[in-house]
Amino acid sequence: MKKLTIATRGSQLALWQSNHIKDVLEKEHNGLEVELKVIVTSGDRIQDVSLSKIGGKGLFLKELEEAMLRGEAQIAVHSLKDVPTVMPAGLILAAITEREDKRDAMLSEKYEDIRSLPQGAIIGTSSLRRRMQIELLRPDLEIKDLRGNVDTRIRKLKEGQFDAIILASAGINRLGLVETVKHVYPLPIEEMIPSMGQGALGIEAVNDPEVLKLVECLENESSRIETTIERSFVDLLEGGCQVPIGVSAVDLGNGKVEIKSVLGLPDGKETLGETLIASTTEYKTVGTEMAQRLIDQGAKELLVRAEEVAALIPSTL
Repeated sequence: MKKLTIATRGSQLALWQSNHIKDVLEKEHNGLEVELKVIVTSGDRIQDVSLSKIGGKGLFLKELEEAMLRGEAQIAVHSLKDVPTVMPAGLILAAITEREDKRDAMLSEKYEDIRSLPQGAIIGTSSLRRRMQIELLRPDLEIKDLRGNVDTRIRKLKEGQFDAIILASAGINRLGLVETVKHVYPLPIEEMIPSMGQGALGIEAVNDPEVLKLVECLENESSRIETTIERSFVDLLEGGCQVPIGVSAVDLGNGKVEIKSVLGLPDGKETLGETLIASTTEYKTVGTEMAQRLIDQGAKELLVRAEEVAALIPSTL
């Protein structure tokens, strides 16, 4: 294969990620030409309604996947946290890259961390998971929905629409935006457990041996171990982007992995979670086992109620 096409969204972060993978592939495979095919997705077009009301982050993938299945592209580069746990027939999660910072970060022009925000301060996020954990940390804050690409969200912060906003640290770091906001506070995992796969790029590919061989150089073993645990945890809970679930697996480098999880109502009034250390040899099963323990404590019923609560959150922004 002499030419490979990457299906990508047109946002600044999506283009950075796709161009980064393009550069790595062309460096690894002499003579390979990699081009980008920019596609506008449903998630990009609908900007005035909360993601949890319109189907979640899978809306950013649908048109990219359709382009691959039509033969217009062979791979797509995603923020892995946006990739559903079940892949469409004919497509495969072919590689998971080395992770960037997996933490969430609070950005503010006035306040250095979440504890220094004054009572009643307005904080922006589009994530039910983040909303739930903000409620646990600072129930006195006013949480407002925040949509748009990274630049749009930061512009709204600078315009004074929000006292602070929460974004993924990985995106801020990749785009070199740390210096554009006065205060960037990475939230410790003990304060805010990230989304499954956060910080890693997932390479979705057509199930073609030649394509899979080309992208295997992008695979990172620790990332695969960590994100397999996280994705299997969410998969058993049947938890998409419409429900608040956080899960983080950290490869400790000594044959052990630390896993933290949390789920519950978006208002933080009821939550379940667990922390444990397991052997990395158990990475294919331990996420499912943790999820089952929480299911035995009523997790699925709690998540059904979480969807009901989420439906009452104002959907227009």
